[in-house]
Amino acid sequence: MSTMQGGKLMEFGGGRRVKREWQDIQTELLMKIVSLLDDRTVIVASGVCSGWRNAICSELTHLSLSWCTNNMNNLVLSIVPNFTNLRVLTFRKKGEQPLLDDKSVETIANNCHELEDLDLSMNSRLGDRSLYALARGCPNLTNLNISCCSAFSEHGLDFLSRYCRKLKMLNLFGCYKAATNKALKAIGDNCRQLESINLGRCYEVGDAGVKNLAYGCPHLSVIDLSECFFITDESVIALANNCLHLRSLNLYYCIRITDRAMYALAHSRVKNKDEILWESVKSQYEEEGLMNLNISQCKDLTPPAVHAICDSFPALHTCQGTLNMHGCLKLTSVHCACASQLHHAIHPA
Repeated sequence: MSTMQGGKLMEFGGGRRVKREWQDIQTELLMKIVSLLDDRTVIVASGVCSGWRNAICSELTHLSLSWCTNNMNNLVLSIVPNFTNLRVLTFRKKGEQPLLDDKSVETIANNCHELEDLDLSMNSRLGDRSLYALARGCPNLTNLNISCCSAFSEHGLDFLSRYCRKLKMLNLFGCYKAATNKALKAIGDNCRQLESINLGRCYEVGDAGVKNLAYGCPHLSVIDLSECFFITDESVIALANNCLHLRSLNLYYCIRITDRAMYALAHSRVKNKDEILWESVKSQYEEEGLMNLNISQCKDLTPPAVHAICDSFPALHTCQGTLNMHGCLKLTSVHCACASQLHHAIHPA
């Protein structure tokens, strides 16, 4: 049995009373308590005493600093060097801009060498110095979100890809200076485990870059090409033929896409089924094929081509939003199987 007396933890056992300091609490018990706290309180707890600081800083693997609304850089410089075993680090609440600087990212890279998941999105102050630091200090990164970090260049992204070869998720939304065909070639050459990439509003991306991704990253399952105005059917054909696990494809406002791309995707369903039959174990997820497709504003598409997509991928539903066709006036007659079934139920023959 334990009680508090004079700020001490009193334990009773064997008929005698033992006085213990709070710093003597077992690490396992302390971390169970810490797991119930919000991140701000965890930081406070790490300052209670040297014992707690050592235990928390050495054991904590996930940390969010999104609660900090002022002087984020000072906070990073003061506390991050203590948390050397972090795996996941997040800074941003939705809609807020933490505005980190390169020095803060360098501090992270120089101390958190085990980091796997990092969200630096919406930091327009960051430059290539940050990418160079992450490349040298965080080779285990698997998830990196640098969306809307508009100051990065293709050279920084190229350098990062050469050292962070374990990347599986990369969000480059709005990185229009960094996400060029040259940078995508480097990613395709080096990051062969990549599964998800967001290239939305990366206006310099063209077929050459997407092809290099398709050829070099066969595990790609999610790719966002929204508002990549230069891509054509060639990009989609390369993805259809080489990325057998493609599940989500966003072609919003890819105005050069035609029926040829849709038929390539539809044909890939049959081709991919044949090629994966030899696998001894296949999850239901793998058998579903394409599960999300956005072709909004792709105004050259015709109903027969999109019907072919619907027939090949039953998971695509206009009624559920997994097949998005906004702004495609030619496709008003296209509906998923659910709509057809409902129509027949209401108007039986």
